[in-house]
Amino acid sequence: MEEKKKVKMHIDIVRLSSLIFKDKRKMLSYLGVGALMGIIVAFSIPRIYKSSVMLAPESSNSSLTSNISSLASMVGMDMKLGGSDDAIYPEIYPDLMLSTKFLCSLFDIPIVTKDHKIETTLYDYIKTKQKDPWWQYPKKLLTTLIKKIKGQQDNKSGKLDPTMLSKDDYDITQAISRSIDCKVDKKTSVISITITAQDALVAKILADSVQSRLQGFITDYRTNKARHDLAYMESLCKEAEADYNEARHNYASYSDNYLGLVRESYKVKQEELENEMQLRYNIYTQVIQQLQISKAKVQERTPAFTEIQPATVPVKHSNTPKIFILSAFIFLAFLIRTSILIWRNKSTIFTF
Repeated sequence: MEEKKKVKMHIDIVRLSSLIFKDKRKMLSYLGVGALMGIIVAFSIPRIYKSSVMLAPESSNSSLTSNISSLASMVGMDMKLGGSDDAIYPEIYPDLMLSTKFLCSLFDIPIVTKDHKIETTLYDYIKTKQKDPWWQYPKKLLTTLIKKIKGQQDNKSGKLDPTMLSKDDYDITQAISRSIDCKVDKKTSVISITITAQDALVAKILADSVQSRLQGFITDYRTNKARHDLAYMESLCKEAEADYNEARHNYASYSDNYLGLVRESYKVKQEELENEMQLRYNIYTQVIQQLQISKAKVQERTPAFTEIQPATVPVKHSNTPKIFILSAFIFLAFLIRTSILIWRNKSTIFTF
């Protein structure tokens, strides 16, 4: 069987260069249009600013854990502290910050622009104060028109349900999520939060607020059971104190009323009341000890974060340099005109 010969196609670079040189007038006109479009696009994109904060979650204090365990052993309790049984750990913080519940909690953050001309909430700032490039206006007008046709209205009741968002609320959460970038270093567990906004001061305020809300959420989660246990121990402590005071009052009243009597029945009753008072006192002291352990457990479960890099007001914007956008459009125009020349002269440019 004869082997099929592979056909190779080559581009005659010399011929193509000659065509481009001869077509320099039209090529320059294409490049001019590309440069004009690049300038329009570059100056139409709103400026954006980025503010970053870096956090390092601290590990639990081993000495505090040891002290709590020692205190617990004094009252006969076996408390295994220091184990890592959290369902929320640093690696899933980025997913947590993109959850609807977390994003909705940011709606009421007070926002102030750097020139102090705008003072409002984050929700209103994103909805009505954001600048859009001109090519976004047709889409916004079309969306508004569709709303009017369908008779949709904004949610003005003031009640926000994260599980049932309106279209406007959903769009706001998506806009906020796009402005938040959270990364966690798996080796060091350092958390980096970067916020993007159209105003330098807004970026800094939002970075501080997101950091604070994240810390509050993690603290509430990790101390939730410990705080419930503390509340329960406080109620037990009040009951034990009331029982002890009642038993002490009964013993004191009986002793005062029957002082000096030598009948055995009175002595037996007095001993019963004294034993009851002592029993209530022992229970009361044990409950107080367990209450102190519960308070220490809340403190032990409270996470600590070290702020490595605080949020700052950015000095320069973070947009792509205009010269890069201009160069990209000029290069695109060059490719378009060159492609046209190649297509029109493909028979002379391609060789086999």
